Amino acid sequence: MLSRLLVLSLFAFYLTSCSINAIGGKDGKNGATSLFNGKDLTGWEIYGTEKWYVADGNLVCESGPDKAYGYLATDKTFKNFDLTLEFQQEANGNSGVFFRCSIEGTKITGWQAEVAPPNHSTGGIYESYGRGWLIKPDPEKDKALKMGEWNTMRIKAMGDVVTTWVNGQEMITLEDAKIGAASGQIALQIHDGGGIKVKWRNIRMTEL
Repeated sequence: MLSRLLVLSLFAFYLTSCSINAIGGKDGKNGATSLFNGKDLTGWEIYGTEKWYVADGNLVCESGPDKAYGYLATDKTFKNFDLTLEFQQEANGNSGVFFRCSIEGTKITGWQAEVAPPNHSTGGIYESYGRGWLIKPDPEKDKALKMGEWNTMRIKAMGDVVTTWVNGQEMITLEDAKIGAASGQIALQIHDGGGIKVKWRNIRMTEL
């Protein structure tokens, strides 16, 4: 009887864990929280008129008829974190991951870890409506980017220090007091100009 109760208890725990994962909760991997549930845009807000949708379990951003800037941002704010996500660029992949940002319409303030085609500083940090490029990776490091394939980007922000990686290659480390004083949303970007399509998946956040 005791063994049967133990089995039932373990089965109930398993179902609870699956349910949490399905809605974007703890995914059991190093205590990280999944920000994208693979089904819909729950937990995210669209800014602008460009296309954001889910297909085959992936989050997709695609230029719309306005060919303008667009953003998909978390409905929560974060300060110190370790974020990992995967992206695949189709066509022109000019995009990015904003952090500690705020958005009004399509005007965004904050910092972007660049996602771009080869030789365009993927992993560098750009400050929108501010100082512009703060740091670009050594061009030699751009070889880590695999255009048209799945890539893993990691962004760690702790106090004043931000570090980015692409496919395990450290791209930059930046210490900046203005970044350190801020907190805000995480936002994916689609650049203006049209012809852009990027897929995203496995978006996981560990708060520090």
